[in-house]
Amino acid sequence: MRQLELTQRWKERRTSFRPAGEVIDTQAYDVAPIAGDGVAKAFVVKHHYAGSYPAARWRFGLYRAGELQGVAVFSHPCNDAVLTSVFPGQASDSVELGRFVLLDEVPSNGETWFLGRAFELLRREGLRGVVSFADPLPRHRQDGTCITPGHVGTVYAAHNGVYLGRGTARTLRLLPNGTTFSDRAAQKVRRREQGWRYAVGLLVDAGASAPAAGEELGEWLKRALSSLASVRHPGNHKYAWPLQRRERRWLPTSLPYPKRWVSG
Repeated sequence: MRQLELTQRWKERRTSFRPAGEVIDTQAYDVAPIAGDGVAKAFVVKHHYAGSYPAARWRFGLYRAGELQGVAVFSHPCNDAVLTSVFPGQASDSVELGRFVLLDEVPSNGETWFLGRAFELLRREGLRGVVSFADPLPRHRQDGTCITPGHVGTVYAAHNGVYLGRGTARTLRLLPNGTTFSDRAAQKVRRREQGWRYAVGLLVDAGASAPAAGEELGEWLKRALSSLASVRHPGNHKYAWPLQRRERRWLPTSLPYPKRWVSG
C-alpha cells in the first residue's frame, strides 16, 4: 500500500486530480474579497460537486489575469455549536469554511496558498477561528457515475489544521444525482419555511408523487423519503485553525491526520 499523492479538484461538478508537489506562481495570482453572493454562488454551484451554496458571511476569489479560478466561502453553520464547541464564545466570532473549490488548472499547492491569503483577510476582521469538514464518503449518481470519491482533508492537513477527529455518524438520504437530501431541507418542508417548495420539487423529481391538495406535509415527507436510497455515513473529518494566537489555547493537540491509501 502507498499513500495517494494527489490533490482533488472540481470542475463543472466533476472531480479531477492534480499531482502533489506542484508550485503555484504566486506572482500570477491575486486573492480578493467578492462582494455579494452572485458571482461566488454562480461559481460554486457550477463547479462544486454538491451544487449548493451555504449561508455566506465572507467570500474570497482566486484570480489569474482577472479570471476567477477559485472561490472560498466562509459561512455560518445551521448549528452554532459547530463553532462554539471549538472556539467558546459567540458563534459570530468564528466561521466555517463552507465551500472551497478551485478549477483543475490551478497548480496543486494553490489550495494552501489561497487558503492562507483568505485566513489573513479574516484575521484582519478580528475573527477567532475557522472550522471545516472533509467528507470521506464517495458519491455516485444513480447510473453509477462517480461525482466525488470523497476526501480526507489533505489540503487542511497541509495547511496545519488541527485535526479533531470525526463528526457524528448518521444516515444520509441520497437523490438520484448523488447529492444528499439534507435534514435542513426536510425541516423546511415540515415547517413550510422559505425554500420548502424547492425541496419538495427535488423529491418529486426523484420519483415521489406530488403532495395532494391539503395533505399534511410531514406525512407526505415520510413517504417521499422512504423512496430514496440511504447510506450510513461514518462522520466527516473535522479540522480547526485559530486565527488569533490567543485562541490556540482552546484547541487540543491535533490527532494524527487521516490518510488516503491505494494499492500498488
